[in-house]
Amino acid sequence: MIVIALSNVAAGQTTPVKSGAVASTKDRIVLITTDLGNMKVKLYNETPKHSDNFLKLVNQGFYNGTLFHRIIKQFMIQGGDPNSKGAAPGVALGNGGGDMARIPAEFNTKLIHKKGALAAARDGNPEKASSACQFYLVQGKVCSDGELDGKEQRGNFKYTPEQRKIYTTVGGTPFLDQDYTVFGEIIEGLDVLDKIAAVETAPGDRPKTDVKMTIKVIQQ
Repeated sequence: MIVIALSNVAAGQTTPVKSGAVASTKDRIVLITTDLGNMKVKLYNETPKHSDNFLKLVNQGFYNGTLFHRIIKQFMIQGGDPNSKGAAPGVALGNGGGDMARIPAEFNTKLIHKKGALAAARDGNPEKASSACQFYLVQGKVCSDGELDGKEQRGNFKYTPEQRKIYTTVGGTPFLDQDYTVFGEIIEGLDVLDKIAAVETAPGDRPKTDVKMTIKVIQQ
């Protein structure tokens, strides 16, 4: 099962905000379309293995018709399992893509799990290499400075003042930093992320009503 570790995502309010990210003509951008709205996502140049692989799959139409198959409010929405295409209701998902070569981790302390971050799911392999196809978008929640202090101590790195401000005002999932590769962010459509994160789910976190996606490249 390709999952993202859940930690300390219980009660707390997620602050609705607009993304501060600005796209340039040099950015690589994809559009994720769902019945609940669209999200425009910028891919980071600092993570070329992940961004190039994602673009390749998008251009192949790999994600079209797949589901956001695992949704946990105030945590993240996960998709990209090829087995989710046409999956019957109630079928457990999350193992698809396991036969594809993993992507080596590309951790970067400048790239954090803020709200709207695009990151790669993975299994428990010791190298923390990423799934070749499954990904998640972070909703998360507002964090305290104490939580960030704890992550710094455990991870042996320091957040910048700007990163702390993002986590303590906008929110995210800092406990995933430097454990899962972040390779992009939503630049338009954070409200759609919130809508998807709020759908009713069954045991196992699969939505009771399928949330299908199509993804296309709009700038590369």
